[in-house]
Amino acid sequence: MRIAVTGSIATDHLMTFPGRFSDQLVADQLHTVSLSFLVDQLDVRRGGVGANIAFGMGQLGTRPVLVGAAGPDFDEYRAWLDRHGVDTDSVRISETLHTARFVCTTDADHNQIGSFYTGAMSEARLIELKTVADRVGGLDLVLIGADDPEAMLRHTEECRTREIPFAADFSQQIARMDGDEIRILLDGATYLFSNEYEKGLIESKTGWSDTEILSRVGHRVTTLGSRGVRIERAGQEPVEVGCPDEDRKVDPTGVGDAFRAGFLSGLAWGVCLERSAQVGCMLATLVIETVGTQEYQLRRAHFMERFTKAYGDEAADEVHAHLA
Repeated sequence: MRIAVTGSIATDHLMTFPGRFSDQLVADQLHTVSLSFLVDQLDVRRGGVGANIAFGMGQLGTRPVLVGAAGPDFDEYRAWLDRHGVDTDSVRISETLHTARFVCTTDADHNQIGSFYTGAMSEARLIELKTVADRVGGLDLVLIGADDPEAMLRHTEECRTREIPFAADFSQQIARMDGDEIRILLDGATYLFSNEYEKGLIESKTGWSDTEILSRVGHRVTTLGSRGVRIERAGQEPVEVGCPDEDRKVDPTGVGDAFRAGFLSGLAWGVCLERSAQVGCMLATLVIETVGTQEYQLRRAHFMERFTKAYGDEAADEVHAHLA
């Protein structure tokens, strides 16, 4: 099963200021703020939902096709993804814009000042999925993740026109989308991904009830935080899967992306929905135990040991046949 993952490609530049922003602000001079903070630490992390999901799938051996836009500064990031099993040949490289970037400074009280530069991400709307499909010999599923909003709409319409199954995953972009856009993006999706809060927001913005949305999508996949995930289909009993025990909780960033990577890998292997969700939950647990969205290591023996403990021998035997 050939899966393309569309979505943002970005780097995060995270800095730490040992003082407090509030100590540097003068109340009657806020209209002319001009400040520079000498920071103690800079942490540069690879990110972007498209790249995060593709990285996880690559770790599981399913060779996803990453579709997105980056800048001429993408070479090192590309090499990292290539080395971890991601097909990056369909990433568009802008001639004029840098890769999207989040720059953030955090003070001693955990207050943050940040900026997000969209950069080359805006050119994702220029990518034709037909070109991608022709290069790889066809696509069985396209995940349409958070990206340039116009790109998300165009990819969705192209999937419908070319009858390519697609998964809708609005993620961070749901906040800026209106009801009409959300209705376009989810109608006819084979899978609709969201967390619990986003689920309610989708229903509120579209004006569609849960039942109406289920009638318009094949599967509704709702992540439930520490309680795992629920998968619903119209007229059928939901599938619910819990999370494995965590060794520690370090950083929740990228956990949702990791779940999607594991779930989509299960689909690529051809295992059932329950098993796919279990793989997703196990991969998400590895991410929450690690700082950074792509810094975890998938050691197969360790993965299977914990997967067996969480879900039993029968489930483990089925997954091990593909993971090995």
